[in-house]
Amino acid sequence: MPKVYRTLPVGSLLAFAILAAAGCKPDYPSCDTDKDCKPKEFCVARKCQQCRDSRDCQTGYQCTNGACRPIAGFCTDRSQCAAGQECIANRCRPCSTDNECPAGLKCMAGQCRKAQCTKDDDCAQDQECRNGTCMGRAARAPATCPLNPVYFGFDQSSLTSEATSTLSANAQCLKTAGNRNVDLVGRADPRGTTEYNMALSDRRAQAVKDYLERLGVGNGRLNKIPRGALDATGTEEAGWAKDRRVDFDWK
Repeated sequence: MPKVYRTLPVGSLLAFAILAAAGCKPDYPSCDTDKDCKPKEFCVARKCQQCRDSRDCQTGYQCTNGACRPIAGFCTDRSQCAAGQECIANRCRPCSTDNECPAGLKCMAGQCRKAQCTKDDDCAQDQECRNGTCMGRAARAPATCPLNPVYFGFDQSSLTSEATSTLSANAQCLKTAGNRNVDLVGRADPRGTTEYNMALSDRRAQAVKDYLERLGVGNGRLNKIPRGALDATGTEEAGWAKDRRVDFDWK
């Protein structure tokens, strides 16, 4: 008896093909598309993974070998960093320049701190301003000969006969000291405003400078430093008389 062959309708064949294809889904974590992966995963190079790049990760994480991993040293503020470190560009590390610190703070020893000073005048006379901190002045070479202070009358910047005599002796000392420079530190007693006393101490230092230069001490060796009443200690006339002077500091 002849065999009978039946032909399936075209629609049935298409449906069968779709069902067959659906049954051939890749085994996880293999994939053909993102739909083959778990929610919030991506199909990359036919493999399901957590991220394609760091943009797929939350803040503070980066995409490494397809997984979101914490960024070492990541921070959003200083409280998340170890002692002695700052949060700079979302990384915990010591600061290296003032520009890496918030306004009003300076980078000192790797940390952002409020500056104690901005210039030497903000510090005591025996200190200088170094990187925002008042510190003891660097050791200077010992004096080759004595330089005595010059005193002034109340509210005066003109030189007395005693002052010119002292300056003559100081000039001889300076001439024997070769090219060593000296600071002329002008001072005033505490009476008067800060601005007036600063200007008065500057005039006193200038008077000393002019006189020494006339005696042949010059060539940029004399440096004026007006201090006003910043270091004054007198509380009555005897003490105030000692505050009104110009000191000489070897450099």
